[in-house]
Amino acid sequence: MKKLRQPTSLNCFACGKNNPFGLHLEWFNNYDKKQVEATFTLDDHYCSYPGTVHGGIIATILDETSGRAVLLDNDFNNLMVTLKMEVVYKHNTPTHTPLRAIGRLIKGGHGRAQVEGEILLPDGTVCAKCTSLLYKLPEEVRSKWGAEEEEWTRTTPQIPQECTCSCEHDHSDK
Repeated sequence: MKKLRQPTSLNCFACGKNNPFGLHLEWFNNYDKKQVEATFTLDDHYCSYPGTVHGGIIATILDETSGRAVLLDNDFNNLMVTLKMEVVYKHNTPTHTPLRAIGRLIKGGHGRAQVEGEILLPDGTVCAKCTSLLYKLPEEVRSKWGAEEEEWTRTTPQIPQECTCSCEHDHSDK
């Protein structure tokens, strides 16, 4: 399976390594399946009812995961913001349980994209899913990145020039 870690941020709630309240998630491009993936376990700091992850946290993870699907080509100039997201909660999402988030690009082009995401239990049961419409990142947002942009650039793994991702070696950045 060919995977490449996506970059991280400094202060993002979902991936920011310096955010003391953040989720500290990491995403990987899975080129074989044409999707982004994250694995994680959430403790009771993120619950609503005892033993149940808060729906807002689930929505945040779906938003970030599905939105990162536009970055499968490793061109982070394609970063977008969410215009509209519909979340369907299908099953209780338990705390203290290994979970997997998957994001896929459905359709993209002309500064817009349609994406989808899912959060799954270890047995493959879908806890929640989303479909979203994304739009090109507004310049007034991007112009304020500063150190965040430097961190994204610094943590963006590079695919070797001779590699076309049809080879057999692993592109993991672990």
